[in-house]
Amino acid sequence: MASPFRYTHAITCRIPLSLRTRGEIDLEEAKLQHEAYVRLLRDLGLDVLELPPDENLPECPYVEDCAVVCNGIALICRPGDANRLKEVEAVRAVLRKELDLPLAEIADQNARLDGGDVLFTGREFFVGLSKWTNEAGARAVASAFPEYPCVPIKVTEHRHLKYYISMAGTDVLCVSKSKESQEILKRIEREATYTYSTLTLAEEQAANVLYVNGTLIHRLGEEIPQSASILSQKLDIPRQTVPMSELGKFSNGLTACCILIKRSRHIKSL
Repeated sequence: MASPFRYTHAITCRIPLSLRTRGEIDLEEAKLQHEAYVRLLRDLGLDVLELPPDENLPECPYVEDCAVVCNGIALICRPGDANRLKEVEAVRAVLRKELDLPLAEIADQNARLDGGDVLFTGREFFVGLSKWTNEAGARAVASAFPEYPCVPIKVTEHRHLKYYISMAGTDVLCVSKSKESQEILKRIEREATYTYSTLTLAEEQAANVLYVNGTLIHRLGEEIPQSASILSQKLDIPRQTVPMSELGKFSNGLTACCILIKRSRHIKSL
């Protein structure tokens, strides 16, 4: 069976100047980090489609929240923050016009769904019930991808699910030692249809990793020194690092800045 973590394309969005309104972010460093991130995705064989920055949408680089793509179908999200709905329109246009993907729309007007709350393990979905995503949003994921089990998981702190837990390989859940991460892991283990291995890291922000085409992407060792040591000791798969100190201040981190897509044929870049 083909790996569910092999991709051909990624959607990203460049950094607007207005991102600085979202906290103490070094804008120039954030731009450099984003460029390094996009370059690495290309090095891993992805055709990266970069959206232009929109100064009216300071959070536009965090495209993950706009759509969930699986098995060639794109579920268009409805972010919990209504100010982000215009971001969704830009992503929808790329998915439809540039990638020619069939789109699934959320019918329930009361549904709220951020892509950062949707964890796909390759076998099932876990959807974080958070500040941004509700039960109706989780039902929309289940409806869009009926071939997979879909389990809602409560997230109590002010972060998305994938900040606390992400995929570090086939059937490998990556979490941190933090109280919240461990509580979420226990909820997932109680509800999961399958049994997963667990990679436990030290720093909370280290739990958000990106597994792409056989390579694990994680933060620089200087940002997560204890976790970097654990990763080097416990993993024998290819690893790459990217700086995320600025981009990660207002997002999940690595997963937040792209939407990963597998296409069976080549599509032109923007």
